[in-house]
Amino acid sequence: MKDYLKFYINGEWVDPVEPRTLDVENPATEEPFARISLGSKADVDKAVAAAKAAFPSFSQTSVEYRADLLDKITAGIQKRIPDLASAISDEMGAPMWLANAAQVPAGMGHFATTAAILRSYEWEELKGTTLLRKEAIGVCGFITPWNWPLNQIACKVAPALAAGCTMVLKPSEIAPLDALIFAEILHEAGVPKGVFNLVNGDGPNVGAVLSAHPDVDMMSFTGSTRAGVLVAQAAAPTVKRVAQELGGKSPNIVLPTADLEKAVGGGVRQMMTNTGQSCNAPSRMFVQKDQQADAIKIAKAAAESVKVMMPGEATPGAIGPISNGSQFQKVQDLIQKGIDEGATLVAGGTGRPEGFNKGYFTRPTVFADVTNDMTIAREEIFGPVLCILPYDTLEDAISMANDTVYGLAGYVQGPEKEANEVANKIRAGQILVNGANPDFSAPFGGYGQSGNGREWGELGFEEFLETKAVIGYKAA
Repeated sequence: MKDYLKFYINGEWVDPVEPRTLDVENPATEEPFARISLGSKADVDKAVAAAKAAFPSFSQTSVEYRADLLDKITAGIQKRIPDLASAISDEMGAPMWLANAAQVPAGMGHFATTAAILRSYEWEELKGTTLLRKEAIGVCGFITPWNWPLNQIACKVAPALAAGCTMVLKPSEIAPLDALIFAEILHEAGVPKGVFNLVNGDGPNVGAVLSAHPDVDMMSFTGSTRAGVLVAQAAAPTVKRVAQELGGKSPNIVLPTADLEKAVGGGVRQMMTNTGQSCNAPSRMFVQKDQQADAIKIAKAAAESVKVMMPGEATPGAIGPISNGSQFQKVQDLIQKGIDEGATLVAGGTGRPEGFNKGYFTRPTVFADVTNDMTIAREEIFGPVLCILPYDTLEDAISMANDTVYGLAGYVQGPEKEANEVANKIRAGQILVNGANPDFSAPFGGYGQSGNGREWGELGFEEFLETKAVIGYKAA
């Protein structure tokens, strides 16, 4: 049991104003392995004051200075990959192979990409006699989740630093340790005092206070739609900018002309990655009804080939536990709901996999004969659960794909021309065609209740900028 009881405020590790602790649980063992402090309004006030004081000078630093800072942080993450991967695995259950191959490199990728964007960005544009100028928005508050913890921290902190903003981060109290290591990396890289601050805590005592704080100019939140609404409500009285990356129920349309084995098998494996705990997971697979029987066979075999293993022992492709007890119970309840509502259970089901009697391990589960009005087709499950929905015509598939309150991502499998045409008809912020890999330069964000604003790439960087028009800048 290790104690991590300090916060990072104004370039120093400081004790909380009011001592209050929380045990951090390892989801693979259901046992606490670390302890953190939970912050209060007083801690948030100290952190915001530090960020506010640092903004005037940091916002005026040169582009090259900030780009070099991003390079140093990239190198720092590279150096600390083993520590970060171990922390992420312990705190949220990611298999070590995934923590090393994706969880940590994703965070590093955002810093490298943002540095390149910063060095080529045009900050001013003259239109006639008027100068349009981009400037840092100010003090930013960040609330990040537990499912891809370092990735979600990096895709906020990197563009904010690049823009010249200062910030206060509240990482998830379920997965806080990688964030503390990240703060050490920023300190070692020479980020000036007050520019980056970290306060651990829960939603009511830190998140809500940060969101409502009058000296915070922007809130960026990643998490559930329910929590995102609360952040927006708390932020509304001060009319600050709010960027949100929320839930998803992403469709995966398998065209009748697709390679069924590749499309369905790949869709199952992609759904199960990170134990299904990705907001953009392809959780609704649409298959032409005449092909559903074949798709079921392929999906069953693919799901049953996914190994569930202890995070430290997991081989590539294996999955670990759900990240916490309440989410584990939610997933179990929704699997039972699918059975109760009449979906056909193809693989998996309720309960732990064979060989596990503790830990939040969940059986890789596939349902078929799912209709779009079933609970499992409407609600974000956030676990290793795939729904297969049969469709008559492609138009029906597109209509069902768009029949959701969400719109974060979409997937299409099939010949390129036809797949691209279908991609253009899906109402979602990011569409991946034929198993395309993530692109750190592409914007990430959603339509509808999947949020507003964009992260990643140039558009993600511009979320942290204000636009000033200087009229009469040049004589007519």
